[in-house]
Amino acid sequence: MESGIVARIIRPPRPRRGWRRLPYNPGLPTQKKVFSYEEASVLLPEVRQATEEAYRRVESIAASSGRAAQAEADEVVQAWAQALLARGLEIKGLWLVDFDNGSGYYCWRYPEERLDFYHSYEEGFGGRMRIQ
Repeated sequence: MESGIVARIIRPPRPRRGWRRLPYNPGLPTQKKVFSYEEASVLLPEVRQATEEAYRRVESIAASSGRAAQAEADEVVQAWAQALLARGLEIKGLWLVDFDNGSGYYCWRYPEERLDFYHSYEEGFGGRMRIQ
């Protein structure tokens, strides 16, 4: 059974059907960028490394309990999101990153190894299709 921290951070509540997903923190400044598949693929190792480091930190914090641990985990996630938003990426959920390509998104979720999925602006994560 997962601790309360893990349940809140690792498995955030799903939005209701038809609701538009928002970035992890819509108040963070963003630099909108459109990526080609090649540009996104080149950036992915850096995104993956940053995400893995943040994930492992949150996982170790989750071994603790209490408000201090929750606050520390929130800070790690906020720093992760802010760093990726500064690169022009969109954060659509915990450990879920989208690369805008001008007609939709290349979609990556930790711990996927490669950038293998795409979805339209309207469909969101549920409409992910494997890139051929």
